[in-house]
Amino acid sequence: MRRWVFRLFAVLVVLIALAFVGIWVIEIYPRHGSHPPLQLAKGTLAIVHARVYVSPDAPSIDDGTVLVRDGLIAAVGKGIQAPPDARVVPCDHCIVTAGFWNAHVHLTEPKWSMANWKSAETLNPQLADMFLSRGFTTVIDLGSNPADTFSTRRRIEKGELVGPYIYSAGTALYPPHGIPFYLKETLPRWIQALMPQPETPDEAVSIVRRNLASGADVTKLFTGSWVERGHVLPMPVEIARAAVNESHLNGKLVFAHPSDLAGTKVAIDSGVDILAHAADDTRGVDAQLLQSAINKNMAMIPTLKMFTTTVTSDPHYMEPMRAEVGQFHQLGGTLIFGTDVGYMTDYSTETEFSELGKSGLDFKTVLAMLTTNPASRMGVSDTKGTVSAGKLADLTILDADPATDLTNFSRVHAVIRSGKLIWQR
Repeated sequence: MRRWVFRLFAVLVVLIALAFVGIWVIEIYPRHGSHPPLQLAKGTLAIVHARVYVSPDAPSIDDGTVLVRDGLIAAVGKGIQAPPDARVVPCDHCIVTAGFWNAHVHLTEPKWSMANWKSAETLNPQLADMFLSRGFTTVIDLGSNPADTFSTRRRIEKGELVGPYIYSAGTALYPPHGIPFYLKETLPRWIQALMPQPETPDEAVSIVRRNLASGADVTKLFTGSWVERGHVLPMPVEIARAAVNESHLNGKLVFAHPSDLAGTKVAIDSGVDILAHAADDTRGVDAQLLQSAINKNMAMIPTLKMFTTTVTSDPHYMEPMRAEVGQFHQLGGTLIFGTDVGYMTDYSTETEFSELGKSGLDFKTVLAMLTTNPASRMGVSDTKGTVSAGKLADLTILDADPATDLTNFSRVHAVIRSGKLIWQR
């Protein structure tokens, strides 16, 4: 009897040890070294005979040259001669802008699972399809499994993979008992049990600290969560405020998923920096409310295509949302480009640009959304956002001019990141 008990105990010990090893291999180890130093490409590139949009407010440079040396923009202008050792990027009458940002993405599709252990042959085509072929040199992940996001970022920066620079929110925070119904319908219960739903301000502070200590760059809150079809549960404002204050004490921005009037009010009252979506239930979201958000220097990421593809096919549903985005802009609010790609599995950006046009936005506004606005909000305007000498050579090359048609922003010809040509059609 004693021998049987001893053997059972030994088996249990082994199983527990194997479980801990499995957790470490799958969830803990992939998060190490999530912020390796930026690697600049060596050598010289020259983009010639291009129309260059240096910034949204500067006049374009026609038949211009962008000269890149050792990862940085060395010169921009007309009549610049490419040195003999330069690699000339074919660009006859193409369009050059600063590298695009997508400030709302997710690496939550099953194909990103166990990213630390997947081959470059598997992951590089996914990164190209989702990001590079859309012109994105920088993206912000607003809530995914950190083991997948951090390992992907680390492997990109170490040169094992080819992709954009990735900022990450780590895991998002939800209201108490506030996981959205559409995630409950798709995620297994054990994953839902790991999704943070702080019930007190102190608990929210602890979660934010843990997130930031593990390598997160920003915080994501569901200040309004669609817990049922037709019902939004707001995050208690004292919990949201505690998470925001802790993030700001660490110098980090906070993004919020607002959903409706109540969720937007919580975001405003708690001091959130950026609305990760326009509110899709626009009832009560009027000019006065939007102005109060703008007065607190809050920016907005519209993500209009996501609603047209995952929520409704009714064109009238979008009209008040387009009006909300247009009014936010007219009142002087800062807009930032983002698509919610990853949750939305259609990666094409053409419809997003079309929707922004229907919201009354012009070329300069959309270019700012893609370049200078996110760079400014993330505090990296000194290195990104414009095609200027001395800045990182993060560049997006287009086949057609978006000044004549906003959907031309989706016609990407090539992408250069940190001075390296990493994607070309």
